[in-house]
Amino acid sequence: MKETEKIRIGIMPQEKIRQRVLDIAAGKYKPAENEPTIWFTSMRSLAEVLSDENRALLRVIRELEPDSIKVLSEATGRQSSNLSRTLKTMAMYGIVELTKEKRQVKPKVKATEFEILAV
Repeated sequence: MKETEKIRIGIMPQEKIRQRVLDIAAGKYKPAENEPTIWFTSMRSLAEVLSDENRALLRVIRELEPDSIKVLSEATGRQSSNLSRTLKTMAMYGIVELTKEKRQVKPKVKATEFEILAV
């Protein structure tokens, strides 16, 4: 089992996230090293991505280290299409990494610990 990083997650309204991104791009704001790297607009959207089922999925991926989504599907009993959609969402937030290897997509967990800051 490989080491994963702890990800700091922030929750902030969409308008504030947008303004923050614009300020960073314009050089008006430089994020501190300890600030969240992932932002959600609500606790509800965070809860959908880090549901109990999805956190269990992360543990299975970390322990099993499957070579493909198909192998993961067989191990979890979840449909490949459903897993693919869930994993793509998690990859968008930097929680998992999806790597193409020999016409298959290999999931890899990047984080299993999360620190949540509501702003």
